[in-house]
Amino acid sequence: MTAAPVRVLLVDDQPLVRAGLRVLIADHADLEIVGEAGTGDEAVRLTARLRPDVVVMDIRMPGPNGIDATALITGAPDPVDTRVLVLTTFDDDEYVYGALRAGASGFLVKDMDMDDILAAIRVVAAGDALIAPSVTRRLIEEFAARPAAPPGAAATPLTGITGREREVLVLVGRGLSNAEIAAELFITPATVKAHVGRLLTKLAARDRIHLVIHAYDHGLVAPR
Repeated sequence: MTAAPVRVLLVDDQPLVRAGLRVLIADHADLEIVGEAGTGDEAVRLTARLRPDVVVMDIRMPGPNGIDATALITGAPDPVDTRVLVLTTFDDDEYVYGALRAGASGFLVKDMDMDDILAAIRVVAAGDALIAPSVTRRLIEEFAARPAAPPGAAATPLTGITGREREVLVLVGRGLSNAEIAAELFITPATVKAHVGRLLTKLAARDRIHLVIHAYDHGLVAPR
């Protein structure tokens, strides 16, 4: 049986951007555009009505921006099983971390290769984090420069995880891959994967990106 196509909602205030993505996606049978929005308000309304698998979300838009719209989508009282993929310019976008905190599962760069955009949509639809470990390290460096709490605020204690899970979380927070964590702790990659899976469940984290944020927010990894 052929799998149902990934249902995508495009959100961007630039019609030309939406048109380009629409043409790109139309050539692939495993992806389907179910709607388009030009504002954050439209994105929230259409997500609730259409329940897409992935929302490709711009950041800078009229009305609620992409961060606010993402928070409304992922934090809805009757949440939909929709994952948000932020559309941003990585090097100068000051809002990507706000989007990740709001529940986004990754980001796209507007000038990335078309094949990479398609792959990113599929990865997020499958329930995985978009960001590879090497890119996570770069995110961590930027994240450290944007503290979530005011200076001097105490980190929130982290409870409910085992000592080994805490060790794994620290290393995830440092940007290590499963293979690198396995080597560091002298365990197998499969065991690391199991620990990461339990951490995702216990911490109600959507993906690996949000485990990194947990590690910083709870003081397990110190900003450099």
